[in-house]
Amino acid sequence: MDGVPRSSAGEPRVPEQRRAGSPGEQDPLRFSLLGPVRAWRGEAQLNTGSPQQRALLAALLLREGRTATAAELIDALWGEEPPSQALAAVRTYASRLRKVLGPGILASESGGYAVRGLGEGALDAAVAQELAAQAEKARSAGDLCHAREVLGHALALWDGEALAGVPGPYAEAQRVRLEEWRLQLLESRLDMDLEQGCHAEAVSELTALTAEHPLRERLRELLMLALYRSGRQAEALAVYADTRRLLAGELGVDPRPELSELQQRILTADPALAEPSVPVPEPAVAPVRPAQLPATVPDFTGRAAFVSELSEVLASADGRVMAVSALAGIGGVGKTTLAVHVAHQARAAFPDGQLYVDLQGAGSRAAEPETVLGSFLRALGTADSAIPDSLQERSALYRSVLDGRRVLVLLDNARDAAQVRPLLPGTEGCAALVTSRMRMVDLAGAHLVDLDVMSPDEALQLFTKIVGEERVASEREAALDVVAACGFLPLAIRIAASRLAARRTWTVSVLAAKLADERRRLDELQAGDLAVKATFELGYGQLDPPQQRAFRLLGLADGPDISLAAAAAVLDLPVEETEDLLESLVDTSLLESAAPGRYRYHDLVRLYARACAERDEQPPSEREAAMSRVLDFYLATAAGVYAIERPGDRLVDHLASTDYPGLRFADRTAARDWLYTEANCLLALARQSAGRPATLRRAIDLLWAALDISESGANSREYEQTARALLSAAREDGRPEVEARALMTLAHAHLDGGRFDLADQEAEEVVRLAQQADDLLPVSWGRNARGVIALYQSRNADGEEHLTYAIEHFRALGDRPGEASALCNLSRIHLATGRTQSAVSLAQEGMGIYDAMGNSMRGANGRYALGMALTQSGQLEWATSRLLEALEVFRDSRQRLWEGMTLFRLAEVDIAGRRFAQAAANAEMALTVLRGIGGEWRRGNVLTVLGQALTGIGQTDRAQVCWREALCIYEELAAPEATAVRALLTPVQAA
Repeated sequence: MDGVPRSSAGEPRVPEQRRAGSPGEQDPLRFSLLGPVRAWRGEAQLNTGSPQQRALLAALLLREGRTATAAELIDALWGEEPPSQALAAVRTYASRLRKVLGPGILASESGGYAVRGLGEGALDAAVAQELAAQAEKARSAGDLCHAREVLGHALALWDGEALAGVPGPYAEAQRVRLEEWRLQLLESRLDMDLEQGCHAEAVSELTALTAEHPLRERLRELLMLALYRSGRQAEALAVYADTRRLLAGELGVDPRPELSELQQRILTADPALAEPSVPVPEPAVAPVRPAQLPATVPDFTGRAAFVSELSEVLASADGRVMAVSALAGIGGVGKTTLAVHVAHQARAAFPDGQLYVDLQGAGSRAAEPETVLGSFLRALGTADSAIPDSLQERSALYRSVLDGRRVLVLLDNARDAAQVRPLLPGTEGCAALVTSRMRMVDLAGAHLVDLDVMSPDEALQLFTKIVGEERVASEREAALDVVAACGFLPLAIRIAASRLAARRTWTVSVLAAKLADERRRLDELQAGDLAVKATFELGYGQLDPPQQRAFRLLGLADGPDISLAAAAAVLDLPVEETEDLLESLVDTSLLESAAPGRYRYHDLVRLYARACAERDEQPPSEREAAMSRVLDFYLATAAGVYAIERPGDRLVDHLASTDYPGLRFADRTAARDWLYTEANCLLALARQSAGRPATLRRAIDLLWAALDISESGANSREYEQTARALLSAAREDGRPEVEARALMTLAHAHLDGGRFDLADQEAEEVVRLAQQADDLLPVSWGRNARGVIALYQSRNADGEEHLTYAIEHFRALGDRPGEASALCNLSRIHLATGRTQSAVSLAQEGMGIYDAMGNSMRGANGRYALGMALTQSGQLEWATSRLLEALEVFRDSRQRLWEGMTLFRLAEVDIAGRRFAQAAANAEMALTVLRGIGGEWRRGNVLTVLGQALTGIGQTDRAQVCWREALCIYEELAAPEATAVRALLTPVQAA
């Protein structure tokens, strides 16, 4: 257990009183002091009476069972001027509490009172204390993750101000103490946040906290460190300047030495300020003692975790039970090399011998178990005349000979579990290591290990050991390209390195260039009797015809992996039959199971599968048919997701038709999960389909239907790259309607990325080409996009013209969501030109259309536009409500771009309402969410508002840093907002 008090359901335990045991007893009592003073029996809240009565209860609970005299309680409730009937009042309060709490809880002792009989966890303050101690213990042990989690549980127990509404000097003193304690815990948690690299996320919280507690220097110190680690050195130094000025003005003192030292370290870019890292100790290497084992390779590299794991399993055979480990993996992944290396390390633990055999299971003539047993028995000293003929008798004699001995048996390259079972020792003290391309799930009691390719660092180490440090050091990047082209497969790396080592006139770059051509790569990866292709050929040759077909066709589609449903489309088979085939390929190690229901190839295995498809797939049109089916599957499914997310949107009626069906989803969550899970595969397939005229239009429509991927920010760059590839193919294709749609996806990506000039040029071209092709939906969309861009560029008359046109044409098409979008955008034009009331009306009209159609995600865009209009009209409470509603939907829909922009708009509302600390917190969160997405213009807007908020909380130096950065952005973009930012900076500079 992790030490956090938890319920039986695994949740952090709410303070409670444990029962003594009998079913007839009352429900347990629990109390809270870290907020209003409250009491519960079970789930029922108890009436704790008047404020003075709650003060008495709080005073007794905080004494943790110790007795308080009547005089102490009077002093706690009233101080130096108690009422004349104070003692009678205390007795009355105690009597009432005793009735509420039940017998045995409030005890009278020596003229005073005490609360007794509470179970563990009954008081929230005590639970917080316990959790804080556990967090400190975990932190001392180096377990920061657990410490942060436990400390978070402790802080969550506070429900507002401690002892809220409780009168008396004692309660006031305790309130101060508990608040100071809470802040100390919060500082500890934030300190651990920074230790674990969560600096960007901490900036927003620390900005708000420093505004709330401006004289608390530790918070300022943490904020400086968080800003510095976020790459915001100037702001970090500005925080120090703000702090020094504030302390001098308020208290007449300088910052504490720790703060000044941190400023100096930031000024000198002290490397020690970077996040701490914990070095991983190298595994101990056991002495190598060869026996019947093959020689271990002198350049064995990496695999430390596997060596440790297997060595531990072999050690368990010492005097206890027979240990069996079975290593599985694709050909060339280094199973034999690892097993031999581990066996040599374990040799000393098996002084009675080490046996080895190559069972040749990957070939057409695997070794027979009885033949192997004959050779093993001879090696163990059994005379030929004593070796029986049958498999069963030889296996029994083998186990008898091994009885009482400590022998390690290495069974290399096994075909299956049936071949292995007769060869296993049967007694304690012995152990077996088995390698195979098959996962031996049916080998009872075996410790199964799936061996993957090397890490990039391990691969580079192996390559360097073979080639030589001198040749690699000067061409490190090229060496990394080589091992990446080898897919980090040890056999491929060994072959490539051996070829280079044998050719002194080659450079590493020459080898990297040869391996860059995917169609020639497998042919390049052969040296002497070693060849990657030959290794894969052995595994492919053992497959039955349905497995071979599945292996060939599944390798055709690009993408990091493939889902079971998409694989069924490729193979044109039912999902159940497809799963059986894929799982059988996983068992042969030719395919990997990336996650439940997802599969992937090793890069070189995929190239081999494609080569097999070109060579063996008959007729060749089957390859095109498989790719067409999976493209249909993705397009039909993405269209279904779009329809669920945007009820009533006409886009789905304007997409290319499909023959193969897609998935159907019960709700928005499942649909959205599919889209973001499949994003990388979907984009890869769209790019791959660009090269074929028969699939180009569907690939472009797939990208259009999946535009949420761009808006989410999760795959914005990949979306834009795909849009560029499709546009290039569309221009070669020459069909106007295809080029218009491809341009539209790229314009959308540029608009999301803040590259407005490019987006406008492309949207203009969309309108021209789509009109030429009589494709009306892209025409309306292009005019709508141009209206938004004109708004961003302060060309309001142009924007109004475009948006009015778009509204008319969306209405003509019956596209109500498109009409609503244009109305909301027109609202912002009216807002920018001072027509506030009509801006509110237009946004309400657009939002009403979305709501009537059940379009919650685009309804959030309507609420966003309405929130802006309401802000300018001075209806700040309504503006906040609309924007918070929008924020919830954007977060739920994983639309990071609009989540960040909504936080920015909330910061504007906060500034209008003079809630500067909250504005700073929202603006900081906006910067964090928008990191890497949305473009520099949007970032400049957020920095401008953040500067205004920081000025409001007195951090003017930091505000200047933000405004200067915003000004640089605007000047580089030649944006009109630069004028307003200069005006903000001028008075500050003049002062």
